[in-house]
Amino acid sequence: MSQKVEKPTLSGQRIKTRKRDEKEKYDAVAFRDTIIRGFNDAGNDLDKVSKYLDAAGNKLDYRRYAEALFDILFAGGLLAPGGSIVGDEDQSKVARTEVCVLRAQDDLESLKLYAQVFNKLIRRYKYLEKYFQDDIKKVIVFLKGFTPEERSKLATITGLLLSSGEISSTCLSSLKQEIMIKEGISIEFVKKVLQTWLLERDAAAVASALRKAEVDLLELLPANKRTFENLAAVLKEAGLESLINLERNKQNSGMKKDLQIGLAQRINDGESVKELTTYVVETMKKNNFLEHETAIICWNTLAASVEWNKKEDLLQEQALKHMKLYIPLLAAITTEPKTELALMVKIQEYCYDNMNFMRLYQKIIVLLYKADILSEDTVLKWYREGHATKGKSVFLDHMKKFVEWLQNAEEESDSGEDED
Repeated sequence: MSQKVEKPTLSGQRIKTRKRDEKEKYDAVAFRDTIIRGFNDAGNDLDKVSKYLDAAGNKLDYRRYAEALFDILFAGGLLAPGGSIVGDEDQSKVARTEVCVLRAQDDLESLKLYAQVFNKLIRRYKYLEKYFQDDIKKVIVFLKGFTPEERSKLATITGLLLSSGEISSTCLSSLKQEIMIKEGISIEFVKKVLQTWLLERDAAAVASALRKAEVDLLELLPANKRTFENLAAVLKEAGLESLINLERNKQNSGMKKDLQIGLAQRINDGESVKELTTYVVETMKKNNFLEHETAIICWNTLAASVEWNKKEDLLQEQALKHMKLYIPLLAAITTEPKTELALMVKIQEYCYDNMNFMRLYQKIIVLLYKADILSEDTVLKWYREGHATKGKSVFLDHMKKFVEWLQNAEEESDSGEDED
């Protein structure tokens, strides 16, 4: 008789895991309590705070709790959405420390000491750089939840960190929130940032950083005040005059681009030359564009508005016909010798960059001369000294006979006046 074999079971058995494979539960509150105790032991001595943070990084998981760490350094505790401090169910526990940016004295020297704390911490733990950038963006998003005095301190330390290169100017993109712009929080904050930033960096460097970060100061003004005149007044009142001309140039550059796009669109829509001329002249006057810059914009747009024939003999006919059509437009914006010379140089550069046009330069110039857009004096000045270096010898050779004809005509005119 066979005996029934009892099947093995797993009941009561434990599968052991190595301690290093066990993941601890995320507990930001416990991390906060540990940091606050360390800060309180250090008192108001920020050198001791830095030393504590340096040593604590060997025991605490800064990588995992980076957001909590920077929340504490900025605001003194864990930040809830909107900027309030997360409390604690246990009323006996301290949920916030006084050792933080928001509780510091609102003066440059005090905030420089906090900037040094950030600097030392990130130099010691390089992996915290990205977390730091992300946290300051979040803090700026929460500006509405802070008091004006707290916002002032945050603006100052942001300016200090920007000037030292600890953070990127892309953090200022967090100011593009409609509610903060509408209430004037964004422009007030950035004014204070710029005042601090410019203590260490020149205006050109600051403007360049703003441009790379795609931060437009004009866009930080409330919609009903969004004009360059209002921006200039705000910057002047804040003692930021060094930025006004740079901002003006930036705004002009944007408006010139708009003119080029608008003109191209109108040409494409088939508007008459008269309508195009009115549009360009009115835009030039309205925005105080210089005439020679407007002429160059128009040339670039006209040259780009047609698909040129690749056959040289057909190209000549096509190009001259195209330019002849827009003579009234060019004439309306070419009334000064400086503009005439700038236009000749621009056409020279265009013909050099587009090799099929090399032989057409002289013919285009003669066309503009006959239309009284270019004067004899300007053509002669271009030939003697005003030409560009691109293709210089080729273009001077092509223009030689026309220039000689002009010179002979000038001599005959002079001799005729002498006989009279």
